[in-house]
Order: sequence, then C-alpha cells, then structure tokens
Amino acid sequence: MLDDEAYGTRNKRGDWKPFKGPEIAPLFAWPARPVALAKWLFGWDGYLFPWNFVWGALSVALWLYLTPSLETMETFAPDWILSLFAINAVLLTLTVSFFHVPLYVKRRQGTAFKFNARWPSKNSAFLFNDQTIDNVIWSFASGVTIWTAYEAVTFWAYANDVIPYVSFSDHPVYFALLLLVIPFVSELHFYVMHRLVHIPFLYRLAHKIHHNNVNPGPWSGLSMHPVEHVLYFSNVLLFWIVPANPIHAMFMLVRGGLAPSVAHTGFGKMVVQDEKAIDLDYMHYLHHKHFECNYGSTLVPFDEWFQTFHDGSEEAEKRMNERFKRAAAKQGAKNRW
Repeated sequence: MLDDEAYGTRNKRGDWKPFKGPEIAPLFAWPARPVALAKWLFGWDGYLFPWNFVWGALSVALWLYLTPSLETMETFAPDWILSLFAINAVLLTLTVSFFHVPLYVKRRQGTAFKFNARWPSKNSAFLFNDQTIDNVIWSFASGVTIWTAYEAVTFWAYANDVIPYVSFSDHPVYFALLLLVIPFVSELHFYVMHRLVHIPFLYRLAHKIHHNNVNPGPWSGLSMHPVEHVLYFSNVLLFWIVPANPIHAMFMLVRGGLAPSVAHTGFGKMVVQDEKAIDLDYMHYLHHKHFECNYGSTLVPFDEWFQTFHDGSEEAEKRMNERFKRAAAKQGAKNRW
C-alpha cells in the first residue's frame, strides 16, 4: 500500500498532514499558466474529472431513465414525490458508502492519510451520543427531505410553465455551456451561504450542528440543521429566473447532495490499489479544524480574495491568528465605547 509518510508528516498524536497544501485552480493564476490550465480543465483530478463529470452524467441519466415525466409532475402527488425522495436517499447512501465502508467500517488503510487519527466520536454533542448515527439522521431526515422538496417544486414549476424552460434541441450550445458553469455558480452560492451561517446568530441556531463534526467523516457532509439545508439547496432557485432545463436543476441539486461526502472524508487519499489512490479534500478539513477559514473551495479563490485562505502551512496559521487578534482588538475597542 502507498506509504503516507512519502506524501506528508505525522505528529505525536498520529494526525497526518500532507506536504502539499490545497492550491487555487489555475484558471485564476496570474501570470497565466496555459498548460496547467488545460490539464486542470480536461485532465484527471481537475475541473471536469472525476467528480463534476460523475455528478453531471448521473444527473442526465436520472432525468432520462428514473425521473417521472413532466406530465406526471404537473400535479403534486405523493407517489412521484416519494419516488424522488427514494432516488435521492439511495444516491446518498451509495455515494457515502463508497467512502465510509472501506475507510471507516472495514478500515482497510487504518489511519494512513487520515488527517485526524481519532475515529468518529461518541459523546453528548451528537444524537444518541454517536457521531455517525447523528450524521445519518440529519442527512436523511433533514437533508434528503429538503433536497427533494426543492426538486419537486422546481420540476412542478417546469411542468406548469411557471419558470423559463430551455430544450437541448433548440439551444444546444447554451444548454451545454450552462451545464459547464453550474459548478462555478454552485461554489459562489456556497461561499456566500457559508459566510452567512457563520454569523453568530445563525451559527448558534443552525451551523453548530454541522461543526460538531470537528473530525468529519463521509456522513458529516450533509449533516446540517434544517435551516442550513434550506439555505444550502436554495442555489436551484437560480433556475426560477435563468432559462434552463430540468437537467440543469437536477445537476445543481445532485451535486449539492453528493459532493459534500467527498469533501468530508477526513482522509487525504483513499487507496484503491497498492499504488493507486483517489485524492480527497484537505481544504475543507482545515475549515472544520480551524472554523474561521476556507469557507469556499479551490475552484474559485474567494478565500484568497477575502484573506481567509488556509493551506495548512505555519505561515497560514500565523496569518489566521493575526486576523483573530485584530478582530478581537476591534471588538474590544467597540465594547469600550
């Protein structure tokens, strides 16, 4: 199996840290790096592949083969709404299990490449004193329910010509380009929404449920308070204004429902063969570790632009601590007034 010490270091507690921290996508690099940009756009572990391609292809297949027809969805009815819920529940279970079973149930690679050497917690911060059970309950009872609600209402709106509809046959170029930009739009929405739920009032009301997972696992990704789920999946409302197709709405929601499992594995790599591994997310783990950094992703450098980026280095740690000190001093001065 791959040796994690060839890719990073391990501290006295057994926590693993990669030599190479998260890097912002070359699309925003200056001076321009055309070769790196081409590799990022079309190569493996870049913009299209693997995950955005997987979520996009899955969305097309779901719409064509498993989703009820628009004619069926002209009227709200329990049968087709429950079918959407069942599909989403199965999708989430299969996607999370792809990571959770080998990494946390079978523990095939032990703590190799695991950022935090501890396993999921069993304490009173979680429902039934169990982190995994807590995460599963929030993910299904709130997450899949609200995901399905947005999906059902949006499809009903398409079926009844309430929102603007675009077909592939009439506008193939626009249709394809809109599919390509959905990840950017999703990341913009996520960054804004994420900063919003870190406002103290919303954090205490809702976001703290997600941040109980200081040491996240795959089920932590969609484990949120209902208020946060309402905000999180609201990105699909863009298509109530922008002309689009139900496939675009499906892509937005499927990506939102499934991608968090990739960002919350708690591992830097998942070994799939002796010398092959899937690269996973370090940037968002750092957000769960430090809370007030890395609100977005590497796709769009909002964190660099707003000086909240943390790459795991000592320099980034110092910058973050200085930012905390300035904020504390500012708050202290404000309180004195």
